[in-house]
Amino acid sequence: MAESAKTPLLKTPLYDLALAQKARFVPFSGWSMPVQFAGLKQEHQAVRSNVGMFDISHMGKFALQGKDLITQLQKLVPSDLARLNKGQAQYTVLLNPQGGIIDDIIFYHQGETATGEIEGFLIVNAATKDKDKAWILNHLTDSEIQFQDLSGDRVLMAVQGSKAVEILQPLVADNISDLPAFGHTKTTIDGKAAFIARTGYTGEDGLEIMVEPSVGQELWQSLLAAGVTPCGLGARDTLRLEAAMCLYGQDIDDTTSPLEAGLGWLVHLQDKEDFIGKEVLEKQKSEGLSRRLVGLEMQGKHIARHDYPIMVAGEQVGIVTSGTLAPTLGKAIALGYVPKSLSKVGQELEIAIRGKTYPAKVVKKPFYRRTR
Repeated sequence: MAESAKTPLLKTPLYDLALAQKARFVPFSGWSMPVQFAGLKQEHQAVRSNVGMFDISHMGKFALQGKDLITQLQKLVPSDLARLNKGQAQYTVLLNPQGGIIDDIIFYHQGETATGEIEGFLIVNAATKDKDKAWILNHLTDSEIQFQDLSGDRVLMAVQGSKAVEILQPLVADNISDLPAFGHTKTTIDGKAAFIARTGYTGEDGLEIMVEPSVGQELWQSLLAAGVTPCGLGARDTLRLEAAMCLYGQDIDDTTSPLEAGLGWLVHLQDKEDFIGKEVLEKQKSEGLSRRLVGLEMQGKHIARHDYPIMVAGEQVGIVTSGTLAPTLGKAIALGYVPKSLSKVGQELEIAIRGKTYPAKVVKKPFYRRTR
């Protein structure tokens, strides 16, 4: 019997424009995505020193609306969304009953309508979009909440780097230089509707822009003409790892809690009543953690990669979740889970690489922090 055809990879509205820039594509969460344009190091440094742009249209995009929206979402996340005002956003996580992370997301509070309904937007990971959608819909007890999946109907671009605002501002109707971190606004680009947020996944200042596909295609070309460097998934990964930002499916998943992952700052136990997974997090808080996600720096040229064992005295004590040679730092860095007793900065460890072990030590996170 003939083998059934594989499901074809999805393509974003910017695919042909990236192809014209000679991007190299890879399969990623069901999409054909550019992993590299001119070169990973060149793209990485463009963001660190100037400005780069990423096509992130593959990510999930959910619009929600209802009078009880905040109350409904409060029970799904450990963060207090009630303290948000219009134009503010919260990075947070969806939790399962075991306190594990279903996905990391950003909720954007877009204010009230004339009828008193709250409008909000959720950006979720591409690989977990369908899972997230089902989880949210299954836990919304208010039938009046409107839910719209706009994932395939919008371009999402990230313009990142110290000059991101300066480059984008001439195209935008409103002043975006005053947007605070995680601030967002509805405006226009070349007279066409646009949603702009001061968010990103690179450790640099930057903006994420959501627009209709045709507007996104025009914007990509305008930014290219302005000298913005197109960047792929490769540079996105090295940038986020230098900034010690977690990647879902590697550094965090449905078996890791936000406290274990070093995301305690988004857990507001004292400010909220009940939410899924709260009892587990309260227990971890009171009894202490058994493991923690730590930053690791190799003490030589070898690179620790995902799933490499972390060793002490010949015994495996943990596992590497992400690792790379950091272009900005010129060092091999990694993230990994180890017992709490081995998580202090300065702790000496070893990484097993192809049957041999190489020295590493626990270092403070993030590995890189912008100074501008």
